[in-house]
Amino acid sequence: MTYGCSVSIEAKAVSRITPCDRCPLRARKGLRAFSSDELGFIKTFKIDELHLQPGATILQQDMPSDHLFTVLRGWAIRYKALEDGRRQILNYALPADLIGLQGSVLDQMEHTVEALTEVSLCVFPRRKLWELYSQFPSLAFDVTWLAAREEQLLDSGLLNIGRRTALERTAYLLLQLFVRAEEAGLTHNDSIQFPFTQQHLADTLGMSLVHTNKTLKRLFATGAVRWKDRVFQVVHRDVLVDIAGESVALHPARPFL
Repeated sequence: MTYGCSVSIEAKAVSRITPCDRCPLRARKGLRAFSSDELGFIKTFKIDELHLQPGATILQQDMPSDHLFTVLRGWAIRYKALEDGRRQILNYALPADLIGLQGSVLDQMEHTVEALTEVSLCVFPRRKLWELYSQFPSLAFDVTWLAAREEQLLDSGLLNIGRRTALERTAYLLLQLFVRAEEAGLTHNDSIQFPFTQQHLADTLGMSLVHTNKTLKRLFATGAVRWKDRVFQVVHRDVLVDIAGESVALHPARPFL
């Protein structure tokens, strides 16, 4: 069975598909609960589950998609690339995030989505999206909320690259990703094992790898954060917020599909 434009897999055993009523995301405090009717529809809306390795292309820039996906486990990146291979990472997708809506509504993707870690995705068919909107306005609002939040994240990213200094933009990006990981229930004691490299940060911040490395060293010297053996820790959040120039708010009981 083929999804998006470049992910092709064989049909999977039923045991590998997580039942919606036992979805691990539903236990997360930061995500809103479904009504019984909503859950019943989501059970019919979800048609499959994808399990992908790091580096797998989920959706391809300039290609259509007949499906949209909820990230069940793992991290992915959204990016646009130039003909010479240079890329700009636009955003990161974490558990409970929706991907592929752009390709489902606008008929083609304006960016590529790639698995950053091992990723599990819930698969929803584009053809049933109108059924969701027409029969479940509460779920339709959730999809609209998720699209608006993606726009908000892109706005923040553009401001970050365009107007903040290198130190400020690095602090803000790490703060934002940490808060989003908190929201997804991935942090523990103000720490997380981030799955990305300095090259990923450089491609997100619009900076060279050397400049990114030097800026990170300046940030570590402030004592606001530590990053050792791939474990990132927020030591003094108020200092990190002060350097970033803006706090990042959690979204209590945020929607997901």
